Amino acid sequence: MGSSKRLAAHYDMRAQHRAILAAARAGPLQSLTDRELGLRKHPVTIYPHPFVPVRAWVRFRPEAIRVDAKLLRSTPLAAGVEFRAEEQVFRCWVWGNAVEAVDVSDL
Repeated sequence: MGSSKRLAAHYDMRAQHRAILAAARAGPLQSLTDRELGLRKHPVTIYPHPFVPVRAWVRFRPEAIRVDAKLLRSTPLAAGVEFRAEEQVFRCWVWGNAVEAVDVSDL
């Protein structure tokens, strides 16, 4: 028996959700500080719906994990992302180079 791409994507998503929830138990989600963001010096771009799909490295205290996320806003140096794990929604700011655009054809 073969497996379908649809089911493979579903199982990948479930594995990612389990990894996110496990990392969340290890410590709180980290976000850049106001000082690091420099919002008084840098403009913020807010993206309308539908948000831009990205892959981002986020950190739950000791553990870094790569997640599928949505780009909500950005500055020249940072990105504000949102990602989900089951019913939980997480939002944080990460450095811009921790984010990679996802080709929509891959979805």
